[in-house]
Amino acid sequence: MNRLFDTHHFRQSRQAAPVWNMTPLCADRPAQPVKVCVPGTWESIPGMGNYRGKCLYEQKFDGCGNMRFYFEGVSFRARVLVDGKELATHYGAYTGFDAIAPELESGTHLLQVEADNSWGDDSALHIPNDYYSYGGITRPVLIENIGDAYLTALHITTEKTAEGWLAHVEITAQSLLDTDANYAITLKIEGITANKIPQPLPVFLPARQQITLRHTIHCCDVTPWTPSAPHLYPVKAHLSNGSAVIDDLIERFGFREIRLQEQHILLNGEKLTLKGFNRHEDWGAFGCSIPLAAMVQDLKLMQDMGCNCVRTCHYPNDPLFLDLCDEMGMLVWEESHARGLNEKHMLHPRFMEQNLLCTREMVAQHYNHPSIFIWGCLNECADDTEYGADCYRKTYQLLHELDQSRPMTAALLERKGGKVYGDSDVVSINLYPLWYYEGNVKQQLDQKLAEIDANGGGNKPFIVSEIGAGAIYGNHDPLNESKWSEEKQCTILKAQIEAVLSHPRCSGIFLWQFADCRVCEETFYGRPRTYNNKGVVNEYRQPKLAYKTVKDLFRK
Repeated sequence: MNRLFDTHHFRQSRQAAPVWNMTPLCADRPAQPVKVCVPGTWESIPGMGNYRGKCLYEQKFDGCGNMRFYFEGVSFRARVLVDGKELATHYGAYTGFDAIAPELESGTHLLQVEADNSWGDDSALHIPNDYYSYGGITRPVLIENIGDAYLTALHITTEKTAEGWLAHVEITAQSLLDTDANYAITLKIEGITANKIPQPLPVFLPARQQITLRHTIHCCDVTPWTPSAPHLYPVKAHLSNGSAVIDDLIERFGFREIRLQEQHILLNGEKLTLKGFNRHEDWGAFGCSIPLAAMVQDLKLMQDMGCNCVRTCHYPNDPLFLDLCDEMGMLVWEESHARGLNEKHMLHPRFMEQNLLCTREMVAQHYNHPSIFIWGCLNECADDTEYGADCYRKTYQLLHELDQSRPMTAALLERKGGKVYGDSDVVSINLYPLWYYEGNVKQQLDQKLAEIDANGGGNKPFIVSEIGAGAIYGNHDPLNESKWSEEKQCTILKAQIEAVLSHPRCSGIFLWQFADCRVCEETFYGRPRTYNNKGVVNEYRQPKLAYKTVKDLFRK
């Protein structure tokens, strides 16, 4: 993967050349290739700002033997071919996938990727929505040489005990051979002076199959990961065939423990008070393909305001952003892709298949990030119907099966009749008093908490997962404070933040939202500029008056 640290020292892995040929595959457009940068969105190309359809990306590469192509993100359908032969297909813009080309002859080959962001009956998650579904190869592409077997995953779960810290290791190896074979795996956690790791760990790999080894390491001289001191440890695994190393995999993790106690969320035994933002992957000039420097700027702006957490609404984020959160001590609520779906949407024949696929891929690919303290799913979906509630429970169950070290939640729409308050680990509610409806913020919180308490959620931590107000950058009305003025946004945010952070039942607040983001053309109504304008900065990160309001309150 394309990360802030080396993930391989032995495996030959390189990022694909940044310039590709791209050809729109649309009857009303000339089929002429243009040079584009990858990663990137085709909406940044003049004349393609609202394009929905297919484009073919092409690039030549030199290689031989077993070649692996890893795609961090293609929006939102992908079809991968090498030398005209289809290797893989994938649905979903926000999780990675790979394609294997076995036993290529030495020479120059053609890599082709067909990307498609058009709406269609096969898509249950990517539909017209209150954010924009961009098109293209939106995250980096890696090209790798692998042998007859390779390491596919390395997961670390940390546990704090009376005797010290444990690191529970799960490592998965995949065979590409037609015959069974024996291998060995060696493990090393750097920076720990005393641990007990039997070397090597024998591995029997059946033909064309994969196996997962599990081992617990007793760790000494550990420095825990905290937001104020985000200490990280590299862990290295080598796969050997006899005396020769044939593959390696490097991951990074932190020693930290998330627990729930009564109505509180604890990090390493300390109660968390969450003060954060919802953030879409959207930047004015780049769409969802945000450069690293812009990601750093986003986090520095949030930290300047006193923010200690961020929610990746409403989909898994770029691993580079999560790496930055690990390094900068920013807590993360990451959630799988599903936003604002009513029961009719959830009855789509492929809804649960695509929902659970994204959830599995999210947890598998982002498991080791210590900054992620909670998993989320199914934002504002139909939790008030029997069928919708069943979908929530099945997704909750999967999250618990995939990761028992983190709690899970869902940002539920503030309405009566919710049926899953007793099923999640943490109850989270999106509500917008003073913006969409009038009323006292504390009274609204008290009424909602009374309903939650009466329906199974009374013993759980409570988070206000969305709250906020809109303003159009540069629109001022200090006398009347009309809606969409920067002054009105400040007044509303002040009342909301003070009410939530002073409420004894609230574990924290995620403001909607950090930056203005583009919405789909079909949802333009109620969204001036075809943007969701509730950011405290605009899409180019220019601060509104609300920036200082939030900073004063979060740092108070």
